[in-house]
Amino acid sequence: MKLVVFGANGPTGRRVVAQAVGEGHSVVAVTRRPEEFPLRDARLRVAGADVSDPEAVARAVAGQEAVISVLGVPYGRNPVTVYSEGVTHITQAMTKHGVRRLVCVSSTVLFGVPAPGETFFFRKVLEPLIARTMGRTVYEDMRRMEEIVRDSEHEWTVLRPAGLFDTDAVGDYRTATSRLPGRFTSRADLGDALLRTAADGRHVRAFVDVRTTHGVPTLLQVIRKEAFGGGK
Repeated sequence: MKLVVFGANGPTGRRVVAQAVGEGHSVVAVTRRPEEFPLRDARLRVAGADVSDPEAVARAVAGQEAVISVLGVPYGRNPVTVYSEGVTHITQAMTKHGVRRLVCVSSTVLFGVPAPGETFFFRKVLEPLIARTMGRTVYEDMRRMEEIVRDSEHEWTVLRPAGLFDTDAVGDYRTATSRLPGRFTSRADLGDALLRTAADGRHVRAFVDVRTTHGVPTLLQVIRKEAFGGGK
């Protein structure tokens, strides 16, 4: 399959690209700093482009069969537009070049309902603190992105992972169109889910939760490492 990955140089993006190439897919990895991209392969083309540039996005999308967007920015107080602006240019490019399949990432926070079995403290204190204060501008733009994707005519799927953490390999994880129990999603599992969803055509026009089920870290470990790290 011919894939183009936006946000390819982020922690999850690199995993998607590496796994896709390893499985024999042809990949265009889109990043603002192509010289810093660590992977090289005969099936891989690294394209320098910013998603704010519609012409550069269109060039990257041309000739592909599916698009995976793993765009991400760190929490901050400034307004965020990279998700909504990026997906606007991506969907426009897909329409222009006749590409139908789109898979992108937002957050489990956008389900708007608590995870099954979640504690009162997490449900009423910690998650609202993250969603409405620390990550407010990020989640606001994710919602705008989801609206743009949902209203498009493409064969889209939005994956909504929980708190992200790193593992060495793909493990045990679940996907569902409703919110799942658990707090965390490994980047390896998210990358695998993105690739499977794009290649297999799963969950078309659906919002999908992704949760790692084994080997998850503690809440404190994830907060320390990931809360201010930025990127997907």
